[in-house]
Amino acid sequence: MLRVGVLAYPGCFASEVFGVPDLLTMATHIAGSGDAEYDVAVVSHRRRVVASGGVALTVSPLREVDVLVVPGFELVPGLDLEAKIRGLAREVAAIRTHAATGNAVVSICVGAFLLAEAGLLDRRRATTSWLFADELARRCPSADVRPEHLVVTDKGITTTAAFSAMYDFALELIREHSGAEVARRTARVALVDDARSSQAPYVDARLLPLPGNEFSRRVMRRLDQNLAARYDLAALADTFNVSTRTLLRRFAEETGQSPLEYLQSSRVRRARHLLETTDRTVAGICTAVGYRDPGTFAALFTKHTGRRPRDYRAAFRRGAP
Repeated sequence: MLRVGVLAYPGCFASEVFGVPDLLTMATHIAGSGDAEYDVAVVSHRRRVVASGGVALTVSPLREVDVLVVPGFELVPGLDLEAKIRGLAREVAAIRTHAATGNAVVSICVGAFLLAEAGLLDRRRATTSWLFADELARRCPSADVRPEHLVVTDKGITTTAAFSAMYDFALELIREHSGAEVARRTARVALVDDARSSQAPYVDARLLPLPGNEFSRRVMRRLDQNLAARYDLAALADTFNVSTRTLLRRFAEETGQSPLEYLQSSRVRRARHLLETTDRTVAGICTAVGYRDPGTFAALFTKHTGRRPRDYRAAFRRGAP
């Protein structure tokens, strides 16, 4: 029997406390062995825990488990993240102590910030919600943050992307402990996608802070206004009265990427919008965002989103006739 503990704390997302246990319970029923596959408990060193939305949780005392799951919390603009983490110092200590036993630790969404505070992400690959990946990388510079990944496991420490990625993790756990067939059937019964591989298709760049300073932002606007035009670095540099070398250097210093890399991501962003909201053909969209070769466009789109254009449209189409 696999012992799983979910660490509850003030302000944690209640749905992320119960999501993994509920899917494991379903897997136990589907396995139909008659024996419990998982021993799951919501644990805390606190006697009383109120989760997000004022939901009071019944908790058990901390105990040794094989897998400790750390849910996320409400990370909103204006939140004093430093103060929030300081207020959870005892939880951070508990996470660190559990990891020292060699047992697995798993974070859901921004629970990764608590793992980082406990020192568990140092020199490890990790992920979190794409919306907060840059902040996690800033706070834990020794971590290799992979914002496109749904679930990352590195030397016994697992981190997941936002909210629903807890199900991707739970299905992996079920697959390892109960077998691929039980995991597949659990996913079908729960209507959970067990074939996802990336959170890239879900990124909404409008919610991300705009990188760079005034120079790079002017370059970005120029590129955005001419998505269908052929990329010409020399002409772009002439527009801003600088050399190509200066343009590349300043843009990279302000944004961490090249103008071509930005243009490619912007073209993909526009293509995503057209695939979601129009019935234009993939070939027509390819041309509209500056590509003449559909194969080149499809390869770039797949690299950025993890899905081919037609598959992306099938998954995210809005208002389809």
